[in-house]
Amino acid sequence: MRARFFFLVAAVFMGDVYAQVPLVSPHEMAKGAGGEQHTISAVIGSREACVNGSAAGFDCRNIDLLSFLPIDALGGGAGTEVNDIWGWTDPQTGREYALVGRSDGTSFVDITDPANPLYVGDLPSHDTTRSGWRDIKVLGDYAVIVADNPVGPDLKLRSHGMQIFDLRKLRDVSNPPVTFAADRVYDEFGKAHNIAVNPQTESAYAVGSETCGGGLHMIDLSNPLEPAFAGCFTDVGTGRHGSGYTHDVQCVIYDGPDADYQGREICFGSNETHVSIADVTDKGNPEAISRTDYPFVRYTHQSWLTPDHRYILLDDELDELHSDDVQNTRTLIFDVVDLDDPQLIIEYIGVATSIDHNQYVVGSRSFQANYTSGLRVLDISNILEPEEVGFFDTYPANDDQVFNGAWSNYPFFESGLVIVSSINEGLFVLDPVGPAATDDAVIELPDDFTLLAAYPNPFNPSTTIRLEIDRPQHVRVTVYDMQGREVASLFNGFVEAASTREFTFDANDLASGTYVVRASGEYASGSITVTLQK
Repeated sequence: MRARFFFLVAAVFMGDVYAQVPLVSPHEMAKGAGGEQHTISAVIGSREACVNGSAAGFDCRNIDLLSFLPIDALGGGAGTEVNDIWGWTDPQTGREYALVGRSDGTSFVDITDPANPLYVGDLPSHDTTRSGWRDIKVLGDYAVIVADNPVGPDLKLRSHGMQIFDLRKLRDVSNPPVTFAADRVYDEFGKAHNIAVNPQTESAYAVGSETCGGGLHMIDLSNPLEPAFAGCFTDVGTGRHGSGYTHDVQCVIYDGPDADYQGREICFGSNETHVSIADVTDKGNPEAISRTDYPFVRYTHQSWLTPDHRYILLDDELDELHSDDVQNTRTLIFDVVDLDDPQLIIEYIGVATSIDHNQYVVGSRSFQANYTSGLRVLDISNILEPEEVGFFDTYPANDDQVFNGAWSNYPFFESGLVIVSSINEGLFVLDPVGPAATDDAVIELPDDFTLLAAYPNPFNPSTTIRLEIDRPQHVRVTVYDMQGREVASLFNGFVEAASTREFTFDANDLASGTYVVRASGEYASGSITVTLQK
């Protein structure tokens, strides 16, 4: 595995940064990328331990297979694929359930006995629609479910809205599987690409709908069966068409290091071209905090906060596919100690070549569903040196950069189980063991580098960047423009311990705009932003 460490120096670029970004979205590409449905037999009855890199014929490391249910065992017929996945633990019985999105509905599977999962029943898609993009979240005892571009049997677009389903019905099924009906359908939008919830405020956030510019469509779910529209937030200027389209979002009551926003409800949006951070405490008057881009932006897809709200881990869905500078799976890690000025501190480059899709952080582990390379687990206890400590490949055919394999995962069960939905395969119930298991280790940022504020900033034509080094190491500092082209080399050499070095960035021959200064060291990295204004 490799990791890229660098400083970030940025300014306002006076052109179209995204002019070379392909205009075909991953959603459109996925339509033409569907692989053949794999006829893998169910694996049930006993644990299949990962031994010598294999469990029941699947490549693995430090992750055991407890069971596998193919799509037909989840109620799916010919041509059915699975997509999103979430989980629910019944607070009354302690039973654990997998909620598996299908192109034609949602499957509910009791995994309390993980080696013998029980398909409890099916919630058909609203209005007999089908969709390759279904998304599910849970608020209390209710599931909320949306679908993007739902089509009917006549292949015409129909309205799906947001299905609301009382999960307590799963307790009373005596003769499974059964067919359920939604308890309510919220119809203030027809389609939505994703749905997020914040249990602390009893709110839901539909994104990628035909409302609110495709941004946050906020819903009051304090009474789940009487959902009420609460407001819109649109970060105009982000998204491929500048409309503020949000592909995915995480909203929390902020408990991180930025004192300006502690106790506020903050949303971290993945907006195709930027990370968009907003304060939605007052849903009638939400406020944008910041928007951040990064090198080789192709499709800002999804991100997740660390438990201390200090860092976000981001996946860009198209960089591996459409950037010559990104060959293997890339995870971007931002330091959000200052929500007004997030800093990209590291690009982790994985061992596989697959496209990344969805990741979630538990303790000091990031659980990543990376399409054809399956579930990958990173130890991020040292945030500057992530290390892959386990994997389970749900798509044995290859690790190609195509939209097959693991769609998503859910790693939040108290039991430690991780469930994975694999598009043409089905449901995997997995048990990370040893170093791949979750822990409560504190995520740390080593202090080997301290990058001091550049002066002057903004600048014209030069600015000075100061770097303090704790450990002796070789350091290379290089400047790129926002299209990834190298424009200057500031330093390439050995730096003694306990020393301070100054680098002058002379931009006399450069145009006003955004620039990236990367500093790669043996142990750590840091980042700052500056603005060239002529």
